[in-house]
Amino acid sequence: MTYWTKNQKKAFQYMIAPCIIVVLLLTWEFLVHIRDIPNWLLPAPSDITVTLFQDAWMLSGHTWVTFIEVVLGFGVAVVAGVFLASVITLSRSVEQSIYPIIIASQTIPIIVIAPMLLVWIGYGLTPKIIVVALISFFPVTVNMVDGLRAIDPDMQRVLRTMGANKWQEFIKVRFPTSLPYLFSGLKVAIAVSVIGAVIGEWVGSKEGLGYLMIRSKPQFQTERVFAAIVILSFMGVLLFILIGLLQRLLTPWHRREVESKKLDD
Repeated sequence: MTYWTKNQKKAFQYMIAPCIIVVLLLTWEFLVHIRDIPNWLLPAPSDITVTLFQDAWMLSGHTWVTFIEVVLGFGVAVVAGVFLASVITLSRSVEQSIYPIIIASQTIPIIVIAPMLLVWIGYGLTPKIIVVALISFFPVTVNMVDGLRAIDPDMQRVLRTMGANKWQEFIKVRFPTSLPYLFSGLKVAIAVSVIGAVIGEWVGSKEGLGYLMIRSKPQFQTERVFAAIVILSFMGVLLFILIGLLQRLLTPWHRREVESKKLDD
């Protein structure tokens, strides 16, 4: 009886978000038709759906370009963030000199840097990758630093007693301990990576969903703009879910710890 009750509870929790989305879409559809809002001002969800199917071939091409920008920029951010976080943790002098610069760099608006990248590098894929990497780099680095510092003091003392050096301590304890923190940063980073790709395409591009939105807006093809927004939302959600699945695969012990805490509560 308890088993079925738990499963029913989980099923209900999973159904809440889809139900809310359906209610909002139906309300949107109803209000657009009742108020007789013109399509160029606010298209109904049904019109957006039609556009998704009618322009599927064109949308798929622009989606692929944006997806490549997101994945490559995110990959650069992960590699750079993990490397810098590791160096910061292992070296106090590096932490004092570089960490404040990393924090200060986040006060510079990406929308200001993006046009300068076009001037310095020109059009193409590289400026968009750099924008994505810059916007998603910070959460990866900060969370990784916190994770590498979250080592158990007792475990650290045992390792030093056994003669382990800093590198051995890093490989055996610090890095595995930091993985849950890293994945928390990756989930934030992958979400903002999609935003970074769109910003890069807004500033200067010849393809991509951001470019399509900018091109469609002056032509009053608002349903196409919303279609691009829908695709971007699905892209972000799917990549977020992928990161979550990867976390469950690589950190099974963390999942067991979380579940045991829930049972204790």
